[in-house]
Amino acid sequence: MAAHMRRRLRRGATTTAVAAAAVAALAASQAPAATLSEGSAGGDPQAAGEDTASAGNDGAATGNSPYYTDLPPLVTPDRPGSSSNLPAAGRAEAGIPATILAAYKQAERTVATTDPTCRLPWQLLAAIGKVESGQAGGGRVDADGTASPRILGPALNGQGFALIKDTDGGAYDGDAVHDRAVGPMQFIPSTWASWGQDANGDGRKDPNNIYDAALAAGRYLCANDRDLAVSADLDKAVLSYNRSTEYLNTVRSWLSYYQRGTHEVPDGAGTLPTTPSTPLPTLPGPRPGSGPSVTPSPKPSPSKPGGKPSPSPSKPGGGSTSPTPKPPTPPTGEPTPPAETFGSLENAGTGPLRATAGASFDERVSVRARNALGAPLAKAPVTFTVTGDTGTLFAGGKKTVVVRTGADGTATAPELRAGEKAGGFTVTATAGIGRPRTLTYAATVTARQADAIARTDDKELVAVSGEKFTDAVTVRATYKDAAAPGVAVTATMVKDRLGVIDNDKGPYFEDEAGKPVRTLTGLTTDADGKLRLPDIHADGEAGTYLLRLTTEGGGSVVVELTVKAPAETAPEEPASPKAPKATETPQAVKP
Repeated sequence: MAAHMRRRLRRGATTTAVAAAAVAALAASQAPAATLSEGSAGGDPQAAGEDTASAGNDGAATGNSPYYTDLPPLVTPDRPGSSSNLPAAGRAEAGIPATILAAYKQAERTVATTDPTCRLPWQLLAAIGKVESGQAGGGRVDADGTASPRILGPALNGQGFALIKDTDGGAYDGDAVHDRAVGPMQFIPSTWASWGQDANGDGRKDPNNIYDAALAAGRYLCANDRDLAVSADLDKAVLSYNRSTEYLNTVRSWLSYYQRGTHEVPDGAGTLPTTPSTPLPTLPGPRPGSGPSVTPSPKPSPSKPGGKPSPSPSKPGGGSTSPTPKPPTPPTGEPTPPAETFGSLENAGTGPLRATAGASFDERVSVRARNALGAPLAKAPVTFTVTGDTGTLFAGGKKTVVVRTGADGTATAPELRAGEKAGGFTVTATAGIGRPRTLTYAATVTARQADAIARTDDKELVAVSGEKFTDAVTVRATYKDAAAPGVAVTATMVKDRLGVIDNDKGPYFEDEAGKPVRTLTGLTTDADGKLRLPDIHADGEAGTYLLRLTTEGGGSVVVELTVKAPAETAPEEPASPKAPKATETPQAVKP
């Protein structure tokens, strides 16, 4: 990555001269004209007629960070770009790595659907991708299209570049002091926060992923109702990316080049820019997987007699104009990186966090820590905290746990166990000192469920008007044919079996104050999934009434209640006359 970034130039007088000369050469070779619209006036947004409210940091998506100034070959390819007669230079430069090319074309199709009046050409994305990152370093992306290693611009610290203080806590660029341009399309974090896209459907908006970055760039270029088939709008769009006439000239040249024909090359086989550049500041230490950093040697002067190159002319007082490079310090083992090297904290693949009350969550929260260079950071402590009132805890009954990252930089929290209260809560992962990085995950506890509920007996439920039903209603709830304990049940007196219309007459329950109610909530099945309803009272006219019971999860049952008028009940039989006891003697009857 260090060698890759060293090929980028700061904009300056040399850049201007090179760009102007190359554009003139292109015109001489009858390449497609890279015509600027009338009124394009350098990097001044007002002179260019560009609106400045579309983004912060002077309205530039990249923060006006450095870019590659290489221009296309003087002989441009002809459509379709597959002719065997193309010169070697042209054939190589016209090649775009397969995944990178696929991402540009996908972005064009997506924008054509959502914003057809923009008329975004994928070749414009290719031109910007070439200038910003050399097509992601010649197509150095993984199977999902994510740049490997990450592509980071220099710190925008005001020393030769714009001054942009950190806006993302290092989450995207690994720098908690200043912002850096990130990814194949070199978005600064503040712009990505507004324009980031998830184009590959992985649930993340990742500026290092070419699919996400290409779509974000396309939509950014189309902002403010631009029609990119109109030259003036195209110039405004490119200047909104980096406010420099030289930048616009360079992008326009590559756009014309790619419009004349391109072809696909394997990932990793793209051609990197080769124009000599001013070395950019680099973070100390090697990037794992990319080999040691190498500081470029000063350009030698013509050789002295004897064959040894002479040093550059000395400054007055004996000082050299170019510092003598120090050889890279070889790595010494795999020590735990110091705390100040902490760069970013990112999701390591955690899926949706949902569970039924009382159950364990299938997903576990997992994060990945990286150092300031983007490499995995091992042995870093990560604090996971549950916040909310659902009663959810980590295994072991704790709301807060600390887990250290492994060799791959990941830390996974213990299993979550849902509480009994349905609702939402959050899990927060925090790591780093001084200016900690934080990730927050939303989670949900759903009520216990039952997909069926039925009476435990089939007795006829009958009561006399004004009396209580002598038999209680008892039901049992099940989920997938197993008892469903702790399931909420709602009981409602209804007029129809579907429960569309509530009934305000007939049988009723009583509340704590003894007043009639015809809907009961808060009922819960016991450990065996059973529920015995409170007493039901009969009221009103005789007839058949309906009681509907429903559960979370879709279970329902309708119970018939019969009310009879008092006259319909059988009268009591009169008591038979009392016979005299055998021992009793009848009294004599007086005459």
